[in-house]
Amino acid sequence: MNDTSLSSASSRPVDPERMPWIPMGPAGLSFKPLRFFRDGSGWMYLFRLEPGTVIPRHRHTGEVHGFNLSGTRELLDTGEVIGPGGYVYEPPGNVDSWRVTGDAPVVLLITVRGAIEYLTEDGQVSKRVTSEDRLQTYRRWCEANSAPFMATLE
Repeated sequence: MNDTSLSSASSRPVDPERMPWIPMGPAGLSFKPLRFFRDGSGWMYLFRLEPGTVIPRHRHTGEVHGFNLSGTRELLDTGEVIGPGGYVYEPPGNVDSWRVTGDAPVVLLITVRGAIEYLTEDGQVSKRVTSEDRLQTYRRWCEANSAPFMATLE
């Protein structure tokens, strides 16, 4: 196969070590955005959760890939414990909640496709978070802190 159209593709490195942790919603949550998909279909980020933090019941409209870089979390619906090096695939429509266990923060590399819908006890959507919402959170933080936009937008 001799496809010269690929020769114009170039890498877009992002150095998360040069990025601060950006507050994201409730206390105990922060992120380092790595990539926002230009078509609005999703985003990739490093996600940090402090010990004891609980992620409330939510549903994903697209697939999610989560790789634990450090720390331990428990999936509250199943009791499964995911430690460093653990990977979780969540298919579209997956509903779950989880919490950080132990004394160390959890850091995950996450790719989200679609939206995240936070649910009430009776299953109603109480909040919907999209790639555009996360992008705007990051842009506002960069502007407020005179920080450069370091994530890729491809």
